[in-house]
Amino acid sequence: MRSAHISGKRLLAVSAALAATALVLAGCSGNANNTGSGSSGSLTVGTTDKITSIDPAGSYDNGSFAVMNQVYPFLMNSPYGSADVKPDIAESAEFTSPNEYTVKLKPGLKFANGHDLTSSDVKFTFDRQKKINDPNGPAYLLANIDTVEATDPTTVVFHLKVPNDQTFAQVLSSPAGPIVDEQVFSADKVTPDNTIVKGHAFAGQYDITSYDFNNLIAYKAYSGYKGLLGKPATDKINVKYYTEASNMKLDIQKGGIDVAFRSLSATDIASLRTDKNVKVVDGPGGEIRYIVFNFNTMPYGAKTTQADPKKALAVRQAAADLVDRAAIAKQVYKDTYTPLYSFVPSGLTGATTVLKDLYGDGNGGPSLDKAKAALQAAGVSTPVALNLQYNTDHYGPSSSDEYAQVKDQLEQGGLFKVNLQSTEYVQYSKDRVKDTYPAYQLGWFPDYSDADNYLTPFFAKDNFLVNHYDNPEVQKLIDQQLGTTDKAARTKLIEEIQAKVGADLSTLPLLQGAQVAITGKTVSGADKTLDGSFKFRYAALSKG
Repeated sequence: MRSAHISGKRLLAVSAALAATALVLAGCSGNANNTGSGSSGSLTVGTTDKITSIDPAGSYDNGSFAVMNQVYPFLMNSPYGSADVKPDIAESAEFTSPNEYTVKLKPGLKFANGHDLTSSDVKFTFDRQKKINDPNGPAYLLANIDTVEATDPTTVVFHLKVPNDQTFAQVLSSPAGPIVDEQVFSADKVTPDNTIVKGHAFAGQYDITSYDFNNLIAYKAYSGYKGLLGKPATDKINVKYYTEASNMKLDIQKGGIDVAFRSLSATDIASLRTDKNVKVVDGPGGEIRYIVFNFNTMPYGAKTTQADPKKALAVRQAAADLVDRAAIAKQVYKDTYTPLYSFVPSGLTGATTVLKDLYGDGNGGPSLDKAKAALQAAGVSTPVALNLQYNTDHYGPSSSDEYAQVKDQLEQGGLFKVNLQSTEYVQYSKDRVKDTYPAYQLGWFPDYSDADNYLTPFFAKDNFLVNHYDNPEVQKLIDQQLGTTDKAARTKLIEEIQAKVGADLSTLPLLQGAQVAITGKTVSGADKTLDGSFKFRYAALSKG
């Protein structure tokens, strides 16, 4: 299979032989040591966000994508300070017919190892994503791709199932979009991190020079990057991974690191705002926190001994009636998060407050009476035993306090008996897709600034949650809004989707938050990259 892909690249190269000389001269500087862009200095970033895999087909979490953003090229990307996407290593990208999206690559592109980056690599990238279809990967974002065609060494045509896909350009900038080297990556399985690093299979702003999994990564600017974002402001970046956020806080205060990004507790951030030795930089928020219900294993789920869809729905409805989002936001997060009353966060076109309207007291607060009524009407015996899983090393140290509050709220009136459990994220990410958790915590850091990114990943058939939710009416509406070019009509469809999933409650949204970075006094550039693209690019950072 791999040899066939490499042969495909060679055939494409031969077909363009007459134009090859100019392209080779333009890209001949690429080699395995082609790092260093003329930028200067070094800088250390701290984070608690864990990596699961740096193969784009094998992970779909913020910690892994933080690495990908630095080292892989994208066809489309967002310039600093913007949520809008533009061509990155592409020269142009446009619909050439309702079902065809054509991308023209810049000439002379190379990976840091010297391999040519051509349309064959692009086709390989998206074909393997769909073929591997890892449960922890982002392949579902590519559901609208029918086939990918490399028509010449610099031209790729995406043949789409739904015409005029209004999100497709942004999908190409998402975690499903990093372009990989077909001569290093496996065509049919997730490639180990060490193989990728040793192969220097990168063509973004940085190459990786040293990789100690979830301990320390060393980056060096890659001069062969020809994309939208330009030359990095700092030549060398080191990223240090912390188990305890409290230790990261101490290091940023003492100057042991230059930047702390994800995730300090709300109390620590509030404290650091008064520390004259650091700067707290705030950016626009798109992050959400929510509970997922597994439709097979939750109380009365389809695979339980007492399977009953009406009772299972009543359990979800009662939980929605009992949660007090405002209390969690204030008491746990010091209002750095705000209550989230729907599936699309406030500020995005199409956002509603469907959960405030349907559940609780109708004004955003809880209602014990409504919860009791929902359970009684379905004949559910109380207390309902609910195993609820959460995580502290990926979603921040405040998760323990957050879920202690959720437990207290659900147990009001004796309606639930909640069994809280916590697991480290690397294991958590594997367990949650294997029906291990009946209900569990997740957070979402968006791929792009469009309401669809809060709908398709969660509620389409074969969604990222792998929670067995499947509503054909919702699927039809999701497909319809993707291809609707009239903005008002598309907004109406997005609102309708929220109403339907609000009635089904496959997830229970809780909170919406902002982006926060802590930097040393001499560090600049964090405000430049804390933007609506929700991508934290190290290349914007500098100090001195």
